[in-house]
Amino acid sequence: MRDDRHNYIVDLSFQVALKIVDFTEQLRQFRKFEMASQLFKSGTSIGANVREAQNAESKTDFIHKFKVAAKEAEETEYWLSLCNASASYPSPSSDLLQKIKSTILVISKIIGTSKRNIYN
Repeated sequence: MRDDRHNYIVDLSFQVALKIVDFTEQLRQFRKFEMASQLFKSGTSIGANVREAQNAESKTDFIHKFKVAAKEAEETEYWLSLCNASASYPSPSSDLLQKIKSTILVISKIIGTSKRNIYN
C-alpha cells in the first residue's frame, strides 16, 4: 500500500517528531527526565505508526495502525498541555502545540474516511 508520492500526514508526523526531539532535549536540560521520556516515546511513536500504516496488510490493519497513532497523538497533547500548564516546566512552542492539534485532526479524518470506505 506504500505510496512514495508526497504524503501530508507522513510529513506532518515526521515534523512533529523532530519538534518533540528538540523539546525533550530542552526538558532534559531542565532535569525533567521522566516527562522527557514519556513525551519522547509518545511523540515519536505517532510518526512511526503512521509510517507503518503505509505498508498495512489490509484496510483494517491500516485503520488499526492509525488508531494507535491517534492514541499516541492524544497522549502527546496531554504531556505537552501538562508542561504548558506547569510553572516548573518549560513551555512547548506554539508551533509544536499547533502541529500536534493539526496531527490529531488529520489522523481523525483519515480514520473516519477509511472506515466509511471499508464499510460502504
